[in-house]
Amino acid sequence: MHIDSYKFGQVIIDGMEYGSDCLIVIGAVRDNWRRRQGHLLSAEDIKDVIAAKPVILVVGCGAPGMMRISENARDVLKANNITLEAFNTHEAVERFNELSAQGVNVAAALHLTC
Repeated sequence: MHIDSYKFGQVIIDGMEYGSDCLIVIGAVRDNWRRRQGHLLSAEDIKDVIAAKPVILVVGCGAPGMMRISENARDVLKANNITLEAFNTHEAVERFNELSAQGVNVAAALHLTC
């Protein structure tokens, strides 16, 4: 899976354009991803990721990086041996592509706006 491009409010993944926040899990894109509390990522928001058990979850916290990750989410990921890497979304896209190209079992949670 490859993220072709990202700009504020839009991401193109394997040639398909998405205009809403996305999860990439087990090689599939789940668009229209919503969090219970807009700019706070909780464990409940990433249940599908946790169930898939990737080695790494790359989180794109928005163009300026305003989305925060709750301690609960961090704890649940750690308890499931999933490494968390969080960046602004531009950097998260680069990191996801790097890991994916290396064949790493990686998932992504991408907030596309602020």
